[in-house]
Amino acid sequence: MKIINSDTHIDFMGKIKMALAISGILILVGMGSVIFSGGLKYGIDFSGGTLIQLQFKTAPNIDEIRDGLKSVGLGESTIQEFGSKRDILIRVQRSEEKLEAVGSKVRDSLGAKFNKEDITVARVEMVGPKVGRDLREKAMLSIVYAIIGIVLYISWRFELQYAIAAIIALVHDVLVTMGAFSLLDKEFTLVIVAAFLTIIGYSLNDTIVVFDRIRENLRRKGKNTLEDIINASINQTLSRTLLTSGTTLLVVIALFLFGGEIIHDFSFALLVGVIIGTYSSIFIASVFLVYWHSRKTA
Repeated sequence: MKIINSDTHIDFMGKIKMALAISGILILVGMGSVIFSGGLKYGIDFSGGTLIQLQFKTAPNIDEIRDGLKSVGLGESTIQEFGSKRDILIRVQRSEEKLEAVGSKVRDSLGAKFNKEDITVARVEMVGPKVGRDLREKAMLSIVYAIIGIVLYISWRFELQYAIAAIIALVHDVLVTMGAFSLLDKEFTLVIVAAFLTIIGYSLNDTIVVFDRIRENLRRKGKNTLEDIINASINQTLSRTLLTSGTTLLVVIALFLFGGEIIHDFSFALLVGVIIGTYSSIFIASVFLVYWHSRKTA
């Protein structure tokens, strides 16, 4: 099935400067947000602390919840709606008590402001600071190991310059997605690390399809320049790229809109990653191949 003829002649290489400018702005804005906000907003998984989810029969007032918790002594807390206005998430930095006791203590403290019978403790999760730090380090290492494995695989299947081009594109995708999370003040959790690894795999698959066609076309290069070959290769695989990305986006958009609060951030990461991954496969990875070739022939 084709939605675009393989003999199209879109000049992708002629738009390199504009593409690089867009990427540069996206990365600078995103990383600027990370730096000025003091780093990513880590979830309970990575920062440690206690998470309490409450369900009310009627939508409560956040300020009244905050007043009701002042006597509990749980330290600094963050209170926010979770999905519906009747579901409330309370995040506290510390708690020395058992999980069941924390939930009961919070529910009892809100009895002065609300009817206790109208409050249900849906879940209580606790992660120590040392465990959170270990999880954070292992999560980052998993991304690094994935990238190292990709370098080895592409170097074996293609050549070193293809591997470096693919890694540059993948780092680009991760930085842009990470910047989007920082700008929108979304939490960075183990689930999001899984989303990042999914993005890496998806973007790599798209990039390899383009690289494979470039390698085929290089064998019958003739008088064509590398820019011409890359342009032709991207145009020849464009229909496949748009079909794959389009169908994937439909699923991800459905998850984002209707999947519920639990997977909302995960689907958001995939949504950004699929769009940016498709873009980087066409522009970012190809730019490095042109740069590598120009250095070799200089």
